[in-house]
Amino acid sequence: MKFPTQFETERLILRATSEIDADFILELLNSPKWLANIGDRKVRTKEDAIKYIHERIMPDQIKIGYSNFTVIKKEGEIKIGSCGLYNREGIDGVDIGFAFLPQYERKGYAFESAEKIKNVGLDIFGIKKISAITLPSNQSSRKLLEKLGLTFEKMIRIPNDEEELMLYVLEV
Repeated sequence: MKFPTQFETERLILRATSEIDADFILELLNSPKWLANIGDRKVRTKEDAIKYIHERIMPDQIKIGYSNFTVIKKEGEIKIGSCGLYNREGIDGVDIGFAFLPQYERKGYAFESAEKIKNVGLDIFGIKKISAITLPSNQSSRKLLEKLGLTFEKMIRIPNDEEELMLYVLEV
């Protein structure tokens, strides 16, 4: 079954991330909150971003039909963030994640896109368990996960990451 690669909300377009998003991915992965809350992916050039897209995003798009979506503001067609469903090692269930450029935070875009992706995961992709991880210090992420209906389950460590993370879960 071929899954859709684009979804819309009232204000946003969520399009499967591809090579055409390389400049945006470069900017996002080097934004202060990405570096502080998600980690340094060592993406320093457009070529690094293209490689990241090909090696870290596209394999799941091909294998399981979903992965990262670039969030585009309809008004002005501006790329503002990313949101997606990920098959992450060390996480039971599909991991939902989101990140936005600083100037687009606190405007409801993260909830709007994550709510859409959550519903798409449940209704279209047939996912039965959505999980999420975040640092205990990331209050805004924790609040958003709870608003999405996920509940804190336990502290975990995932492979190749020394930090203890909060695991949130939603099962249907």
